Amino acid sequence: MRLEGEITYKLESRMYKNLHPILNPESIAVVGATNRPGSVGRAVFSNLIQGGFQGVLFPVNPKARSVHGVKSYPSLLEVPDEVDLAVMVVPPEAVLETMEQAAVKGVKGAVVITAGFKEVGGPGLERENRLRQAAHEAGMPLVGPNCLGVINTNPAVRMNASFAVRSPKPGRIAFLSQSGALCTSVLDVAAGRNIGFSKFISFGNKADVTEIDLLGYLKDDPDTQVILMYLEDISDGRRFIETAREIAWDAKKPMLAIKSGVSAEGAKAANSHTGSLAGSDAAYDAIFLQSGIQRVEGVTELFHYAQAFASQPMPRGNRVAIITNAGGPGIMATDAAIRHGLKLAEFSGRTKEKLREHLPPTANIHNPVDVIGDATHQRYEAAMRDVLADEGVDGAVVILTPQAMTDVLETAQIVPRVARGLDKPVLCSFMGIVDVSAGVAHLQEQGIPNFLFPEAAVRSLAAMVRFGERLAPRPRWLRPVKADCSAAHDLIVEALEQAESYFMPENEASRLLGCYGFPLLKSRLVSDPDQIEVAADYVGYPLVMKIVSPQIVHKSEADGVRVGIKNLDEAHAAYAQVLLGAKRYDPSARIVGVNVMQMAARGVEVILGANRDPRFGPIVMFGLGGTLVEVLKDVTFRLAPMWESSAENMIRGIRSFEVLKGVRGNPPVDLAAIKDCVLRLSQMLEENPEIAELDINPLIAYPEGQGCAVADCRILVRRLP
Repeated sequence: MRLEGEITYKLESRMYKNLHPILNPESIAVVGATNRPGSVGRAVFSNLIQGGFQGVLFPVNPKARSVHGVKSYPSLLEVPDEVDLAVMVVPPEAVLETMEQAAVKGVKGAVVITAGFKEVGGPGLERENRLRQAAHEAGMPLVGPNCLGVINTNPAVRMNASFAVRSPKPGRIAFLSQSGALCTSVLDVAAGRNIGFSKFISFGNKADVTEIDLLGYLKDDPDTQVILMYLEDISDGRRFIETAREIAWDAKKPMLAIKSGVSAEGAKAANSHTGSLAGSDAAYDAIFLQSGIQRVEGVTELFHYAQAFASQPMPRGNRVAIITNAGGPGIMATDAAIRHGLKLAEFSGRTKEKLREHLPPTANIHNPVDVIGDATHQRYEAAMRDVLADEGVDGAVVILTPQAMTDVLETAQIVPRVARGLDKPVLCSFMGIVDVSAGVAHLQEQGIPNFLFPEAAVRSLAAMVRFGERLAPRPRWLRPVKADCSAAHDLIVEALEQAESYFMPENEASRLLGCYGFPLLKSRLVSDPDQIEVAADYVGYPLVMKIVSPQIVHKSEADGVRVGIKNLDEAHAAYAQVLLGAKRYDPSARIVGVNVMQMAARGVEVILGANRDPRFGPIVMFGLGGTLVEVLKDVTFRLAPMWESSAENMIRGIRSFEVLKGVRGNPPVDLAAIKDCVLRLSQMLEENPEIAELDINPLIAYPEGQGCAVADCRILVRRLP
């Protein structure tokens, strides 16, 4: 069967696997289908029949003549017709043989529901590797193993190839999950909330088909408007970002994700501040932010947002109107709006005049609009029409508390009627369960999302606003900065001649930064007291002295730093002191010398850092700098390379951004100069994969227009495997 608007894949690009035979098959063979009550094989075949699958079904079971009254076949090879999809529900030891039969048969796709693979380790991992290899050799896309199965609710397909207890109703939401157990709970919750799905896919161990392939399919799926994901890991961070960006900016489909299971891989390296702060979860946060995906905390929030995204138009801005028949909930909604970045809309004079005309004198005509507890549906309708017609309103939250004189169902009936054709989102909070049930049911039937409490409605509207803000013209890569890549490469090669993993002392690290145009302070390395005077004359007083040793990472801990040196006598004394401190700290350390450095003028200290995640590559960090950075942990992360807008957002994303804007009479810092350094660092990391860790701490930021300066830096380089 071929669907109207069916997706056509550019297979020549080989970016995504062809999932059409899996999600839109014309024929399905269930290998392991059985009549035995309580078995997975029976549940899968029963779901396909009861769901009304529109293609041809072939049960495969050597011990049964028929399954559910349908003629059974001893093996895949004996099925007389072509098979698009093979669903395998056989013991793990038999899966590989079944895959080999499927390859001979020319089956186009497979779903392996069977467990007992890499999730059990040992022989299971080896078994999964052989299964993956067999799928690749056959050119057969494979979902699973260890999964619940796949569902497509399109009326032309009606495929429930899973062992879920219930089939979802059709809808505009696609759900992808690594956890099959979570899927069953999600389906149950969705049924209770009258939520439907376009596709529902449990992909388990993803031996072959990954979340990236599935997103590539859903990007152009005409049935899917919103994509929900439960992820435990991501196969390829770069491809994931690029695919998700196409979905967000090109297809304009909202994506929401729950991410669980924080790997310890990113916490192993602790040679730098960045290494100790940039765990794998920071990488996932960066991936989601840069790809337009909103990360949510749990299933409840996931469904709240999904209901709003799937049924309401995107807001054009963040100005919200609140209409309520009770003061307390209106205040709760107002507080939530401010907390989540929304603004209370300022009504025009004309709107206020109409509200005065339509509401009683005791009503509040300002935002939030209080229509008073005895409000009937006529009063709600008048308030909604007046408020939503205001050009200064981008969306509304309608709150109703059930009171003796409240006609709940009639009020619910006017909401979709007023909202129709306005192209503004309207979310409701009919508060309660029993007394408002009839009204809530009507709202759900009409596609108006309702939330038990107003804070959830406001939070969901704020999520829509955030997505709407991302629908601006897609940002482009910044043109690369001018850099001496050849010199940088030579410096790294020279460093790695010392060791496989080498910590570049500050003087060497500064030279590497200089290749990429970072704003460096004057400095001169001295290894003999006789060199101090010439170095000091070059740098100028006051100056700073720092020990230089590959073995001493944190110089201040070794008493290896002196600042504010004003003359030659102080310089000689400081030289001797830092050498003595270093020898006491680590007698075996190789002392390269002492770095004589220009003393930076006072400014705001920030930190730039980088860590190379084993799976996702270079991650850039930004935050307030200084010695307390690991205590405050006020930092943000992005993957390199990044867009200019990503650099801007990571700077603005720290909790203490107000400090950079200027507080207590201090001027705002030069944000453009900081952004320039972030982008230079991003490019340097992308072009030099040997850089494993990096700290620029502090980067001194000066008032707007006066730039910034690198006051200290450390770089760890590693030989590539």
